Amino acid sequence: MTDNMNQGERKILNKSNDIIDLFLDSLWMERGLSKNTLSAYRSDLYKFLIWLESQNIEITKAQPSNILAYLALQGKKSSRTVARNLSSIRRLYEYLCREEKIKVNPVKNVEAPRLGRNLPKSLTENEVELLLEAPDVKHVLGLRDKSMLEILYATGLRVSELVTLTLHQVNLRQGVIRVTGKGNKERLVPLGEISTQWLQRYLNSARDEILNDNITDTLFPSRRAKIMTRQTFWHMVKRYAIVAGIKKDISPHILRHAFATHLINHGADLRVVQMLLGHSDISTTQIYTHVARERLKDLHSQHHPRG
Repeated sequence: MTDNMNQGERKILNKSNDIIDLFLDSLWMERGLSKNTLSAYRSDLYKFLIWLESQNIEITKAQPSNILAYLALQGKKSSRTVARNLSSIRRLYEYLCREEKIKVNPVKNVEAPRLGRNLPKSLTENEVELLLEAPDVKHVLGLRDKSMLEILYATGLRVSELVTLTLHQVNLRQGVIRVTGKGNKERLVPLGEISTQWLQRYLNSARDEILNDNITDTLFPSRRAKIMTRQTFWHMVKRYAIVAGIKKDISPHILRHAFATHLINHGADLRVVQMLLGHSDISTTQIYTHVARERLKDLHSQHHPRG
């Protein structure tokens, strides 16, 4: 990465970059990962590559001690970040073993740091109601935003799934949307009566006015008929949280957490919630049972005379 590298060092670096590119291509083909996930892998591995180059170590010649030394340098970072970096490196060397680029996997016996269970932040049902009432539906953009928030809470979609929704994914007659999630897995998610009504109202009046004769299949376009970025939606949710008087540090993902938590609080089956969220592993969904349990403890301590 510096202009002072000699020709030999540049060849090694270019070769390592090529290996990472091939690995990411194979990961995309095998698992259909999103651009954001692949970008995270690339970022982690690029930092690892820079460190290897600073130590004059080729990517195919790294030893377990090198991996441990690199992870030790990240001591100030959270254990979750270190674990994610190790996971990226581990997958890379598993690929190199499969492709017979190396004979021994240097990461095979390297253990990830223990992770504490961080319960996802959520909103109470009253806070959700306040947030959903915040947009001014007398204006076309407010009606669009209201529809987006209603759908997000009614379906538990990921933000990337919401902003990329198209008209063809929505079936208002049946009250469902067809979502393509992580790993290109498709699932049908019910909209619910209230979000269906708001979506119908938005489609009947606001969407065409927002487009202003532009044409796009995007369900919730921007004024320029483009797909809304996740960052724009994030700022939108923050703004409406302030309008609603919600003091919590809120993000769009918190409505996905609220969707799952409130379903479980009202007796929904964990497997159903897993299917609706698009989780491939039930253990990912199980964290919401812990959220519900913590909520029950809080209610008990607040309202029971001996709490």
